[in-house]
Amino acid sequence: MAQQRTRLDGGTAVPPGPQPAVFQAALEALATVHPRPEIAVEHIPAPQRLAPWSHAIGLEVGSPDDEDEELASGRFIVLFDPDGHEAWQGTTRCVGFVSASTDSDMVDDSMFSEVAWSWLTDALTDSGAQHHSVGGTVTRTASTRFGSIAAPEHSVDVEIRASWTAEGTDLDRHLNAFLEVLSNAAGLPPAGFRLLGSDGQTVGTDA
Repeated sequence: MAQQRTRLDGGTAVPPGPQPAVFQAALEALATVHPRPEIAVEHIPAPQRLAPWSHAIGLEVGSPDDEDEELASGRFIVLFDPDGHEAWQGTTRCVGFVSASTDSDMVDDSMFSEVAWSWLTDALTDSGAQHHSVGGTVTRTASTRFGSIAAPEHSVDVEIRASWTAEGTDLDRHLNAFLEVLSNAAGLPPAGFRLLGSDGQTVGTDA
């Protein structure tokens, strides 16, 4: 549910008034999105201090082979300020976060960060999500575990943090673009396809 709080001097939270029609239209657009079966979606608490109105969605990508294995997770947050925000150069800011395990070879690939960032920029363009003022980071981390920690000895993780200003109320396009980023980070095959066989090759569709 969208947060309906703003801050006054002294830190007191008070209702900002009726939910703006523009923000309501944006949330209705979000509700039309149907993620692919591997992605679980839930509403999570939204930040209350960044904008008068906000909405947040939590995302998890499960393994098709092991229901207990999580391939990636993410958050998609919408911030709305009807008076506009100078830093955003607009009224609606989308914020996305992705965390996923990836191939160890990716850590040594100097182009990986650029490729991962292009997942977002390409997805926004391909989905027709009108936007500007996009920015963010791609972080790669390699870990080696010792002792009795119950986890793989070696692991590599990637984190993508991004934000951009949305134009209009068609936030379904923006969320669909972000879901594409999450799918890429999790290593999922294109929607409608599945991986078969021990060689991991995409050989068929679910249709």
